[in-house]
Amino acid sequence: MHPLFWLAAVALAVGLMLRAPLSQPAAIATATIVMIGGGLPHGAYDMALLRRAASLDRSAMALAVSSYAAIVALMALLWIAAPLLTLVLFLAVSAFHFGEDWAMLDVALLRFAAGAAVIAAAAIGHPTGVAALFVAMSDARAAIVAKVVIAAAPVALLVTSVGVATAWRNGNRQWAAAMVVCLAMLVALPPVAGFTLFFVFLHAPRHLAQSRASLRDMSQTRWLATGTLFSAATLIGWWAQQRVVPGQIGGSWAAQAFQLLASVAVPHLALSRWLEKRLERPHSSRSECSFAKASA
Repeated sequence: MHPLFWLAAVALAVGLMLRAPLSQPAAIATATIVMIGGGLPHGAYDMALLRRAASLDRSAMALAVSSYAAIVALMALLWIAAPLLTLVLFLAVSAFHFGEDWAMLDVALLRFAAGAAVIAAAAIGHPTGVAALFVAMSDARAAIVAKVVIAAAPVALLVTSVGVATAWRNGNRQWAAAMVVCLAMLVALPPVAGFTLFFVFLHAPRHLAQSRASLRDMSQTRWLATGTLFSAATLIGWWAQQRVVPGQIGGSWAAQAFQLLASVAVPHLALSRWLEKRLERPHSSRSECSFAKASA
C-alpha cells in the first residue's frame, strides 16, 4: 500500500476533526485538481502497453491512438446528446473497474458490487451532495439515479465487508485496512474529497505499479514524460472540445472533471482488459515451454 494514502487519510481526518471547510468552493476546486492531476496518469500508459503487447509499427500505432481518441471524443459527445444515459454508463463502468481491485472475490457480480461500494458510501454519507453532482453532470432526472444508488448501497457495502474479511484472511491486510478507512472517509468527507482519496491515493497507485512492472525497461525519464504527455494531451483535447461546444457540458469544475474521467474510462477499461489477457499469454506460453523442457 502506498504510504501517501495513509498520509492523505490522516490529513483529511485531521481536517474533519478541526472542522476545516472541506465543502467550500476553494477546497472542492483543490480536490478536483488533485483528482485530475493524480488520477489521469494511471491510464496514460495504455498506448505504451499496447505497443509492447502487439508490436505495432508507427502507422498501426497512429491508428490505435486515433481510435482511442475517437472513443474519448464520442464519450464527450454523449454527455451532450444523452447525459443521463452517459451518467449511468459511467457509474457502471466505474463499479466494474474498481471491482477489478477485488481479485480475492471469485464471482464477477460480487466484484462489481464491491466496486460500486465506493460510489454507494459517498451517496450514503452525502445524499444531497451526490445528487447535486449527478444533476450537474447530467440533468434534473439524475436525482433519481442518486436515489437508486442509495437504495443499493446496503447490498454493495455488505458485499464489500465480505471482500474485506476475505482479503484479511488471505494476508492482504494492508489492502483490507485501507479499504475500511477509505469507505469510512467516503461517508464522512464531501463527495469530491472522498473520491479523490480513493481514486488518487488507493486505486491509481496499484494500476501505476502494474504498468511500471510491465514497462520496467523504460527509463524513469521516459516513464514520467509519457505519463505527463498523454495526461496533458487529454486535458488539452477536453479544453478544445469545450471551446467547440461551449456551455453544453457541466458548468462546475467537479462535474467537468468527472465527465472527463468518464470519457477516458471507457477506452481505458476496454483496452486494459485486452492488454491483461494479451500480456498474460506470452508469460503462460513461456511457463509451459519451461515445464516441457524440464519434463524432457
